[in-house]
Amino acid sequence: MAFSSLAAVSALFAARHVSAVLMVNELAVTPQMGWDNWNAFGCDVSADLLQGTAERIVEIGLKDAGYHYAVLDDCWSDGRYSNGSLKPNFEKFPNGMAAVADAMHDLGLGFGMYSDAGRYTCGQYEGSLGHEEIDAKTWASWGVDYLKYDNCYNDGQSGTAEISYNRYEVMSKALNATGRQILYSMCNWGQDHPWDWAYLIANSWRATGDIYDSFDRSDVRCPCENKDGIDCAFPGFHCSVMNIINKVVWFIHRSQPGGWNDMDGLEVGNGGMTDDEYKLHFTMWAALKSPLIMGNDIRTIDAKSYSILTNPAIIALNQDPAGASMQRRWRYYVSPTDAYGGGEIQMWSGNLAQGDYVMVLLNAANQDMHMNATLADIFVDNGGAQSAEAKGSWDLYDLWANRMPDSVANRILGANSTANATEYLYNATAKSYKEGIMANETLLMGKHIGSVKGLGTVSAVVPKHGVMAYRMRPKTASTYKRDEL
Repeated sequence: MAFSSLAAVSALFAARHVSAVLMVNELAVTPQMGWDNWNAFGCDVSADLLQGTAERIVEIGLKDAGYHYAVLDDCWSDGRYSNGSLKPNFEKFPNGMAAVADAMHDLGLGFGMYSDAGRYTCGQYEGSLGHEEIDAKTWASWGVDYLKYDNCYNDGQSGTAEISYNRYEVMSKALNATGRQILYSMCNWGQDHPWDWAYLIANSWRATGDIYDSFDRSDVRCPCENKDGIDCAFPGFHCSVMNIINKVVWFIHRSQPGGWNDMDGLEVGNGGMTDDEYKLHFTMWAALKSPLIMGNDIRTIDAKSYSILTNPAIIALNQDPAGASMQRRWRYYVSPTDAYGGGEIQMWSGNLAQGDYVMVLLNAANQDMHMNATLADIFVDNGGAQSAEAKGSWDLYDLWANRMPDSVANRILGANSTANATEYLYNATAKSYKEGIMANETLLMGKHIGSVKGLGTVSAVVPKHGVMAYRMRPKTASTYKRDEL
């Protein structure tokens, strides 16, 4: 299949829409969750790292929270055998890669690997361009469940949607031809508008440049800072959390069940941001339906990072069966000359399953801010102030109010056991997020804190570089006497 232009790809998108993405494979009906070693370890990889991390993921309840894939990133190979197949580095992986996959499977996890749609990987190891069929067969024979497929050294095969589509489609076909269900995570950094075509061939696609463990620091290596993300020819790397959020806003709605805009891996726990900044990072990635791929050292995770990554009320936004990303409703800049010291504030909202909504107040200003969101703004897509939703009354649930205390997290991490922590941890192995949401499981709903009447306003003090996140539920007769917000 060839496309002569981006317009042609977009036209095909309109014609085939949601049904096409589910033709790729049967995976990623909700955004994938897991762990990847790159953000914390780079090329310092080994079988021992994978084994130790995977065991800890299971022991401290991250697997049951939904983190299914253990993904080995770059720098694992040692060239090719004489028959052309990839050769593992046996110093790092003495028993080979099938043994690693078996170990992950024995723990109930999926095993992910990395390659590149180029001559070399980004670490300058063997890439898969021109070797797609044999590499896909090799990974399938090893028991691989997930492929992260990068974009370095691509021999100039980029610059239009058609060129990039054709290059990445080869691996998509090769993976499907193996007969094994392998989640296909494209990583072409948002070049050539993958949100317009990647849903046809992949389960997720990187929508922006590489993330960096920073909240809002400018960096020349992450270009197009003042552009909207649509026309950024080179997305780059060292991109901050706010840089990525403000770029994906324009096309985040292209996510859909089976194919998701990937905002890159999570930096929670890597030490470059404050607790409020990490809460904002995790909340936005979850509610914007990005894959949730942890990128920290799980073996030494601290209590605060653990309580962020296991917050069931936030994960439930990501795994919501409606599969809809929230949208930015407004954005205001804060003057650097006033008491708040510059920055910006935003309000986001979107629909969830069962008639619920999510609303997030985001404060990227440099001081705490008192913020307001009217129901007319929250429900602008439904007709604003004239809509039945804006005229109705809503119960509000704070999605961070039940955050696990440090004392409980430290007990879990010290004992390598989640015993007696059911008050804070959701077990998605026992009951999926979809089942839990449809059953109104309390852990997934957040804490009820009040209500708002028709055409009313939600108000909150939002911490510097932080968020207030709410689940909104249509008000029932039994809660009419609750306090208003």
